[in-house]
Order: sequence, then C-alpha cells, then structure tokens
Amino acid sequence: MEDSPLALQRSLLPRGRSEQNAVEVAYRYLPAQAGVGGDWFDAIPLSGARVALVVGNVVGHGLHAAATMGRLRTAVHNFCALDPAPDELLTHLDDLVGRLDRGEGWAVEHAQPDAGIVGATCLYAVYDPVSRRRTLTRAGHPVPAVVGPDGAVDFVDLPSGPPLGLGGMPFETVELELAEGSQLVLYSDGLTEDRHRDIDVGLDKLRTVLAHADREPEDTCEAVLDALLPIRPSDDVALLVARTKAMGPEQVAQWDLPSDPAVVSRSRAAVTDQLTAWGLDELAFSTELIAGELVTNAIRHATGPVQLRPLRDRALICEVSDGSSTSPRLRRARNEDEGGRGLFLVAQLTERWGTRYTTNGKIIWTEQPLPRPL
Repeated sequence: MEDSPLALQRSLLPRGRSEQNAVEVAYRYLPAQAGVGGDWFDAIPLSGARVALVVGNVVGHGLHAAATMGRLRTAVHNFCALDPAPDELLTHLDDLVGRLDRGEGWAVEHAQPDAGIVGATCLYAVYDPVSRRRTLTRAGHPVPAVVGPDGAVDFVDLPSGPPLGLGGMPFETVELELAEGSQLVLYSDGLTEDRHRDIDVGLDKLRTVLAHADREPEDTCEAVLDALLPIRPSDDVALLVARTKAMGPEQVAQWDLPSDPAVVSRSRAAVTDQLTAWGLDELAFSTELIAGELVTNAIRHATGPVQLRPLRDRALICEVSDGSSTSPRLRRARNEDEGGRGLFLVAQLTERWGTRYTTNGKIIWTEQPLPRPL
C-alpha cells in the first residue's frame, strides 16, 4: 500500500490537463528519499483565455508538509477565482501563511500545537495568448527559465521577494513578451540545489539541457530530470514546463467605442457580423444582447475609454473594458425599478461571467459554450 503522506500528496496535486488553450503543459513530481514534501504545481485557466502557472514549496517532509501544501494550493485556486494581479495574489497568500503560522484556524492531526509552516515559497505567472505577454512574481522561489523557439535559454531577472509568511514587504512583478512556441520552465529548489552540488552548477546544467529548439514539453521534462535528478534525492522536486501558444487575429476582434449611447446599436451590429464570419450565427442573438447590455452599462455608469472585444477560444468570450474601478453587482430588480435587470439577463445567457481589474480600470467578461459540431 502506498505510504499515506505520499498518497495524500498525490491526491492533492493536479490530475490530467487543465482545460485551456493558452499553453501546452507537461509536469512531474518526484518525492525525496526522505519522504514526501510540500512541493506543488498548477496550471489554472483564467478569464480572457489566459492561464496562471504556479510552482510552490512548503519546507519540510511528511504529513504536515503535504497537508499544508494542499491548503496553499486550494487557496491559490480560490484567489484565482477573484482574478487579482499576480503581486496581489502573492500578498493574499503571504497573509494566509502568516495566519497559519500563528495557528489561526489551523490544525493538523498529530501536529504539535506550535507546528508552523516554517518557510514556504511560490512562483506565480500569468500568460495572455492574445498579447503573448507573461507577468511573473515570486516569493523566495527559484527563478524560472525561458527557452525561445530557437533554443536560447534565459533565466528571468525577477526580484525574489521574501518567502511567504513574513509579511510587510511588497512583491514585484516582471512582464515579458514571449514568442509563440517559447517554453517557460518552473521548478522547485530540489531540482537545482543539492548538498553535493552548488546551485550555480545546477543552474548551468539546467541551461545546458534546456538549450534545444522544437522539443516537446514532455520531452523537456524527461531530459531535465535525466540530467539533474540525483540518484538519491534529498528533497522532492516539482517541474512544470509550458509551451506558449498565441491567439491569431482570426480569433480576436476589437473595437474602441466613444461614450455615446448611439454606439450601442453599432456595437451590436458589429458583434453579429463578427459571429457570422466565425460561423457562430446561432450565438448571435444572445451575444448581441450581452454586448449591448455591457456597453450600455459602461457608457452610463463608467468612464472612458470603452472597448468591446470578442474572442473565439474554447468558449465564446465577450469582454467590455472601461476606465472605472467600480464593480457591477448582480441583484434582483423590484417590479417598480426602471433598471437593474441587465446583469441578471447577462447571467442567464452565459455560462460564466465576472470582473477583473486592470491598471486603467476594469473588464467585464462573459463566456458562452461553443455549439457542438454536428
């Protein structure tokens, strides 16, 4: 029977591939000889066809490390549902780890009352296949590597930030534009650091083994582990390799709109024409209503500039951005109310909808499933 901490660890790590088209992902997790640790990884779909990639590490081994890892991974998923900026997400996670270390609402069977996390690190990255830009931030975690389509390898110059749980320090972000077909390699320190090998030696070996063009992510994982994994590893290893894809102009439409109510009818017509071009006529009526409602709300209640952007991905995405940070709220309108029914209509016509904030305002987004092929 599988060792219980290892069984717990494997049950808490991802199973299968996440439903997203932004990156092609491969990953590995290998426990240490001393027992299972607290390494984890994830690929989490976000709104707007984006994806978040995460690798983290809870110091220590055994049941406590595995259980803590599961709690932090779940927290990252919950924070991603709110779609904060990467540095804000790490700030939330940092606060959570601090509270767990202080014993607030935290109990693990057989753990000592003062058993804290005693060190946790995380690297969080968001990739947008429309702009091909990657935003990264880290809390005490090893720097990621980027492998270009030509095989060139660079380690991202990313400020470290303190490990999770210390509090009081901001996390910095770096934004990169990646060529389509680039590979982003995230890993835990067990891959490059070992008591018998200096970290610089480990990074040099990693650079050498990654310097191959046109390698599949699965092959990259195998080559990296074959070259760097010790025969008797003293620490567990998490490895995540993501090859970027890009959404071409044939999948994206975009219109900048003046703050004029007359533009609502024109935006509806533009959306209908675009869906016809995409062969999605059966979604035209609902999408026209959604776009019209969101554009109307932006013009009435927000500030410019207003932009309408439909995307054709795994789902039909409709986004309306504006310059306001005020978030709309779904409510049930009373019979005597003249308004308040727009978002209720949007919620009924879509599979998912939400708000994400940008440096210049916000984006209201919706998703509708694509029609099944006949």
